[in-house]
Amino acid sequence: MLAPIVTASFLGQPAWLWVAFLAVVIVLLVLDLGVLHCDDHEIGIRESLWLSLGYIVAGVLFGGFVWWQLGAQPATEYITGYLIEKSLSLDNVFVIASIFGALAVPRQLQHRVLFWGIVGVLVLRALMVGLGAALVAQFEWMLFVFGVFLAVTGVKMLLGRKEAHSVEDNAMLRWLRRKLPVTPHLEGRAFLVRRAHPRTGKAALLATPLLLALLMIEFADLIFAVDSIPAIFSITTDPFIVYTSNIFAVLGLRALYFALAAMAHRFYYLKHALALVLVFIGAKIFLVGIIGKIPALFSLGVTAALLAGGVVVSLVRTQKPKDTLGAS
Repeated sequence: MLAPIVTASFLGQPAWLWVAFLAVVIVLLVLDLGVLHCDDHEIGIRESLWLSLGYIVAGVLFGGFVWWQLGAQPATEYITGYLIEKSLSLDNVFVIASIFGALAVPRQLQHRVLFWGIVGVLVLRALMVGLGAALVAQFEWMLFVFGVFLAVTGVKMLLGRKEAHSVEDNAMLRWLRRKLPVTPHLEGRAFLVRRAHPRTGKAALLATPLLLALLMIEFADLIFAVDSIPAIFSITTDPFIVYTSNIFAVLGLRALYFALAAMAHRFYYLKHALALVLVFIGAKIFLVGIIGKIPALFSLGVTAALLAGGVVVSLVRTQKPKDTLGAS
């Protein structure tokens, strides 16, 4: 019975590796919601940090598992992809905070929305990774398109100003409110409730603002994945490494949200470091044809050094009492 699963291959890797990964994710999610957060409560910075640490440990241990099963280079690519996705997703914290604020989602219900959003992330990222893998396999020149896209994105991040995230004026939110019958207020912890339809007066399932928040966060994740998926495909074209590093990074970020939302202003210069990482990754694709293949360990070292530098500079500069970061 198990022999076909052990020997079968899926997207370039043994199917049992995919099953093992999904089993780990399911265990983590069941432990998270079913044990640690079976009741809705406000998550403080301390709890958020401990929860994030647990996900980081799980992600690193899975990297060790990748090393054991696939070798040093895939494991290095996994860690590089993990760091890049984790950093790219930091900007998503501002968007999530804006969504919760605009829809008046109380802090004790925010973890519930973020948790169920993970299910959508698993599906959406799988579709995007599958599409990316198919494009790269069919058209090798797509990697160069990814490289140009990443380099241009990095330059724009370096030169551009930080934009405020306005959720109330968001076209997606306006469209959802037009298409879905929505209750005027939250209905406890429910995403859907049976109430009288606002137009027909008949009993019907209505969305609550909690569901709107969930859908908006899923939409935001889809937009951010447009940057992160090409970035990791520029590191490795192995769908298993791309997908697993993506998911573990997102899991940890959702757990860290409550701490980051309170401390995000302390990481101002991380955006600049990340921009340099994107330029480096984009340029690396073109350098391969000139100087040959760049070792995965070198890419990891450059990525880690730039991100660590961004964190250190941010923490030092934001300690100053008369900081004028907002004017830059």
